[in-house]
This record gives sequence, structure tokens and C-alpha cells, in this order.
Amino acid sequence: MSIRRATPDIRTDDMERSRDFYRLLGFTEAMDLGWAVTMASPANPTAQVLLLGPEAEQPQPDMSVEVEDVDAVHAAMTAAGADIVYELRDEPWGVRRFFARDPSGTIVNVVAHEGRAGTRY
Repeated sequence: MSIRRATPDIRTDDMERSRDFYRLLGFTEAMDLGWAVTMASPANPTAQVLLLGPEAEQPQPDMSVEVEDVDAVHAAMTAAGADIVYELRDEPWGVRRFFARDPSGTIVNVVAHEGRAGTRY
């Protein structure tokens, strides 16, 4: 299974202040859904931070892992008995994803982007 990137998902009650903070580190805004904002490095777009506002759906993930084939990862995790806390689905903003809770309680957003090789799109 191929991992494309792994990013921290940071909860924030003040999206503007959080954006400003990460801009000081050199990140620029790559995506804005209102309740979720991706900040990315202009020089290395796989270096990202995802900011989640209070209006984000529950449960909120602690990290995101973009994989090449989300369906295969979901099948492997389900077969292994992983705790799936958000079922596999297509989201309206062009991703297919599910959330799994790791043994320490961390919620991981496992995601593939529309049109990427290995996804069902």
C-alpha cells in the first residue's frame, strides 16, 4: 500500500489566528471548506497542516493519511478488525475516505483524492 502523505489535523476555535500562525511558518492556503482549511508548503505541497474549526463534523480526526487505494486499505483494516468510526464514503469535495481509531485512541482519516491512480474514481 502506498502512502502519499500524512498530515496532522489540528482543532482550532479561531481559524483566522491559526491561519495567520501557519502563514508565519511559510504555509499558504491550499483549500478552504470553511470548517476545514489546508495549509501547505509552496515548495513541498505534501508538507501540510489541516485546520479543523468547531463546526467540523464529529468525530474529528487527529491525523490524515492519503493513500493510493483507500478501498484496499479499508478492506485490510476491516479484515483485521480495526475500529472504523466513520464509514467509507465519497465526500462532496472530491475525496473518498473513512476514519479508523488506532489502539491508542487516535482517530486517523484515511483518504484518497478523486482521480488519483488506484482509487475507484
